[in-house]
Amino acid sequence: MIQGAGSNVGKSMLVAGLCRHFARQGLRVRPFKPQNMSNNAAVTADGGEIGRAQALQALACGVEPRVDMNPVLLKPETEIGAQVVVQGQRLATVRARDYAKLKPRLLEACLASFRRLSEDCDLVIVEGAGSPAEINLRAGDIANMGFAGAADLPVILAGDIDRGGVIAQLVGTQAVLAPGDAARIEGFLVNKFRGDATLFADGMREITVRTGWTGLGIVPWFEEAWRLPAEDVLDIRSRPRDGAFRIAVPQLGRIANFDDLDPLSADPALSVEIVPPGRALPVADLILIPGSKSTIADLAAFRANGWDIDLTAHHRRGGHVLGICGGYQMLGRSLSDPDGIEGPPATVLGLGLLDVDTALAPKKHLARVAARDVASGADLVGYEIHMGQTAGPDTARGWLEVEGERVGASSPDGRVRGCYLHGLFAGDAFRAAFLARLGAPMRATDYGAGVEATLDRLADHLARSLDMDRIERIARVIR
Repeated sequence: MIQGAGSNVGKSMLVAGLCRHFARQGLRVRPFKPQNMSNNAAVTADGGEIGRAQALQALACGVEPRVDMNPVLLKPETEIGAQVVVQGQRLATVRARDYAKLKPRLLEACLASFRRLSEDCDLVIVEGAGSPAEINLRAGDIANMGFAGAADLPVILAGDIDRGGVIAQLVGTQAVLAPGDAARIEGFLVNKFRGDATLFADGMREITVRTGWTGLGIVPWFEEAWRLPAEDVLDIRSRPRDGAFRIAVPQLGRIANFDDLDPLSADPALSVEIVPPGRALPVADLILIPGSKSTIADLAAFRANGWDIDLTAHHRRGGHVLGICGGYQMLGRSLSDPDGIEGPPATVLGLGLLDVDTALAPKKHLARVAARDVASGADLVGYEIHMGQTAGPDTARGWLEVEGERVGASSPDGRVRGCYLHGLFAGDAFRAAFLARLGAPMRATDYGAGVEATLDRLADHLARSLDMDRIERIARVIR
């Protein structure tokens, strides 16, 4: 189990790289994260949802993602509440203070998933969440040492030197852990080092002397990490390129499934700008409104930022607009929540650029989808993950085809479009055809091959930096 001395130390990336490394050694490897908190989800072939990071890690292993790889997924909806997804399906929405009451039941689900996953592989690499140093959360813990103890796992602790204070991170973690938990840690590593790693040799020795743990290596900064789907909204970055086709993306407070942006950011013909709250939407060729976990609240914030005015001006100038999932819902005339799914029951005005109305509903729609771009005939594969139905005159101009039926909506002039399909831009032929119609100077690129190649380079990067033989011994792998 890879745990972190803090949040965002790079655990997801480390697990992905280790998965790819050991899979290339001929081992049957599987990723596992007992509890994840993210609004960036993936839909599995067995009809459930898991954290996007575990889907990437499954790809690194060369296997299909399964709901057992992430049995508990928390999807924040407010500052104090989250939707709880258990083994792929929505269980409930709970306040943070009430979540602890569910943990005994959730630990059982985590252990059952872990056992099933372990039955047909040689190695499971488990990712922790946050940090075990948060000892105020130790009682009933299912994310770090609580799960490690229940499943009897050895632990490797990762620290982040890029933030500074990595010695205190690692030594301080041991200082606050209960002796039994500290004894589970069989080694440590230092991640995200910039510069000459030999300069930190004394630091590694100090950590070993003060903790008794074995140093497994120093991992230099991996410059290509941005090419892989990000786990956390904090990791998404603008990719400005001079002279390229400009795409502006408002950064919603509860932005969801923002990996829709990854193929766009990776394409050298495109310039993607993530616009934070407080800044006006810039002049762009396309404004893309992404998914949201709390559509009504994000729509209110959209207006509070003045982005509705910017969007209207953009449309009047002849600009193009695309809404995906929650962004699609926002673009309509109205958005209603009669059952109070996102808060008190309400009906609010949408942005009015599409002649459609949306009603939220308790049942979540989860599906992998094969589709066809009506205009170009390009095939694509994506997924739907939403609660609600959208209808109205503009759906008669559905611009995607699924199982012989038109889906999505388009304005009469074709400059405003919406759909529920996530992952559509990962299809190279569709991405090129769609953006070329908007005036982008597109050329053929293979996004999937780029992700695979980046995973290979990440595995090589870790193999050069870490004592892989010792890590394999820690994991008690039997060949």
